[in-house]
Amino acid sequence: MTEAFPPPPPPAPHPEGPDGPRRGADPAAERPVDGPADPAADPFAAPAADPGEPDPAAGPTLVEELRDGAAVTLLVAFSGVFLGLLWAWLAPRVQYVSNGEAVFLRDTENEGRIGADGTFFLIALGLGVLSGVLVFLARRRRGAVGVVIGLSIGSVLASLLGWRLGLWLGPSRDVVDTARAVGKGVPFDAPLQLLAYGVLLVWPVSAVAAHLGMTMAFGPRDPEPKTWETYPPGYAHPRWNPEPTPEPGEGTDAPAPPRDPFAPPG
Repeated sequence: MTEAFPPPPPPAPHPEGPDGPRRGADPAAERPVDGPADPAADPFAAPAADPGEPDPAAGPTLVEELRDGAAVTLLVAFSGVFLGLLWAWLAPRVQYVSNGEAVFLRDTENEGRIGADGTFFLIALGLGVLSGVLVFLARRRRGAVGVVIGLSIGSVLASLLGWRLGLWLGPSRDVVDTARAVGKGVPFDAPLQLLAYGVLLVWPVSAVAAHLGMTMAFGPRDPEPKTWETYPPGYAHPRWNPEPTPEPGEGTDAPAPPRDPFAPPG
């Protein structure tokens, strides 16, 4: 007698029946996800930034730029007092002499006038480099465009202040009254005079150049981007990064068999 087989179990319910999606089922929730569900597990996603590292793109605000620029301008401008003091002290002197009717140069071959310009040039050059380095060291973490602009404007004002202060501290500019006061045939110092007005730009040019050089040499660098050694990584698509197959004879003492020169490549 033939034994009857039990009927097969009913098929499992499918989210999508013959007439469309099953009622009450969410097709998007039951559809398989292509790729990792966690964005952090995506091998092609950009590496997340470290919350402890400062954002290099975030710079000072406009208020901080204006405040830092104004502070640098005032400090550098008032340092022009040192230029005026040093110029009045170190500049070579030119002497005049009077014959009772006119005033003449005591030494017609004296190069004191050119020496005054050269002294101003050297002092302004040294102070410009010094101010550029000091501003960089003081504002290297927050330095931006406002600091450089403040350094430039302050340097120009410092040159003008040092020039006028040196003229005021030097010998009297009233040559006639000085000649009458000292008498006939007595030499006296001529007033300081700046013949080459281009030396007024030495301080700002040297200050900005020194600040730029210090920024290029010791300024903060942008962080290196975190990249993979190979793209794409091997764990993402192993077939794109297959394991290297050893050459015949590699890793063994047996010599590699000679290749057939007429064999097809591959």
